[in-house]
Amino acid sequence: MARKNLLEGLMKPAAAAQPAAPRRQTGAIGAVSQSLADLKTRAMVEVPAEMIDDAGLKDRLDRDDAGLAELMDSIRDYGQQVPVMLRHSPTVEGRYEIVYGRRRVAALRALQLPIKAMLRDLDDRSLVVAQGQENAARKDLSFIEKANFARQMVDAGFDRKVICDALHVDKTVVSRMLNVTNSIPQELIEAIGAAPSAGRDRWVALAKRLGETPVASVVALARGETSDLRFQALFDALAKPKVAKSPERLTTPDGDLLAEISLRAGRPVLNLHDKEFGDWLTRHLHEIHRDYLKSHGE
Repeated sequence: MARKNLLEGLMKPAAAAQPAAPRRQTGAIGAVSQSLADLKTRAMVEVPAEMIDDAGLKDRLDRDDAGLAELMDSIRDYGQQVPVMLRHSPTVEGRYEIVYGRRRVAALRALQLPIKAMLRDLDDRSLVVAQGQENAARKDLSFIEKANFARQMVDAGFDRKVICDALHVDKTVVSRMLNVTNSIPQELIEAIGAAPSAGRDRWVALAKRLGETPVASVVALARGETSDLRFQALFDALAKPKVAKSPERLTTPDGDLLAEISLRAGRPVLNLHDKEFGDWLTRHLHEIHRDYLKSHGE
């Protein structure tokens, strides 16, 4: 289902808008007011990193120190190629909040470089929609990270339409995402991490295996150096053990138990309960085998 990209309006330079002509102001106050207005409508700005605060919802489950180091190396070599998006802080005059581009801000902050940014005036709803749409376009966010973003939007009071618009998915997909995050406690999701190799079907299967198991008893099972390994370790630990097939019972005409036959590693195992018969069978086993070969023409 095609949806209007709500980011499209946000990405257009503010200069394209046709606001009503402001009243003419003169003197120092007029110059300051005009400068502030220009700052708020300029398409691109450079902002010192120390003036930027976090905002929006958490979109990543894992720390990516190696990826951040690679991004810093790239910026050292080629500079910041892609701007971030910021908004004016709604609570502190002169400060800014990240709409998206957190890793780029972190890398530039570590390099002590200013941040090139698109600056927009956004309310909280527009901020989260912009963040969600940027996330939906990225291929490095896993299923559970996008599902976790949808859960945070629900917790923040956004309705399903806004969630669908933010993630560019329909209500059915959102419902499937939320079914997973409702079935698997947040503590366990964070213990596992992004698990990029595990798609929706694997997380649904994990939720079924988890069932009503208390989360405190299984968090420690999510062990491994990577989130994919932690997912697999927990997935395997919650697998139901295979129920061994009961041995076949052989009885005498009087109903007494003669032997039990079972399979072990694919081979039949005969457990005799009559010692005398067992001794006789041992002595005559070669003859029985010879008769078997004759009956099969060997």
